[in-house]
Amino acid sequence: MPKEDQEEELEVLKSIYESDECFKEVNSTTFQYRIGEEGEGMSFLLEVSWGEDYPEVTPNMSLDAFYNNHIHREIKDDILQRLGEQAEENLGLAMTFTLIEWAKENREDLMAKQLHILENKRIEGETKAQESPERQVDQGGGNKKEKKEQLTKAQKRRIADRTDHRGERPRGWDWVDVVKHLSKTGGGKQDG
Repeated sequence: MPKEDQEEELEVLKSIYESDECFKEVNSTTFQYRIGEEGEGMSFLLEVSWGEDYPEVTPNMSLDAFYNNHIHREIKDDILQRLGEQAEENLGLAMTFTLIEWAKENREDLMAKQLHILENKRIEGETKAQESPERQVDQGGGNKKEKKEQLTKAQKRRIADRTDHRGERPRGWDWVDVVKHLSKTGGGKQDG
């Protein structure tokens, strides 16, 4: 019976989410849905997998996708625990749509702590930038002020363009272009 229920739910999910770019069918029993706008610090990717006995048992739910690396572990655990409670209430019923919609409706509440973490990081960054724009340098009893370098708006914009929302550069930004390097050095061939 669970197999028939799964086939029916699969058809329903496909018809509901066929034009929704947030929905992805990984395989016939695993689905991903992006909750929130892409690239936004408050978005997350929910993965729901059905076991053999689903919907008589709760589905496996995961937030372990690379997309969710920006989310604190404690927040992921809280989201999964609350989704698990929703799944328990719907045992025996097709619940993937219900879980996705519940997560969409409660995204702000689910991610509220994440917002505090993001704000704290931003405030820490601003505080560090504002701390001691001038440093005191004591040289032989005399006090001289050494000005800290100030960045122009254009310099700050260039830095922001090269970094992601966390102020980090993308993976591989400093990698050597091996192909270009080999072509300049003779293709890596050794003289014999």
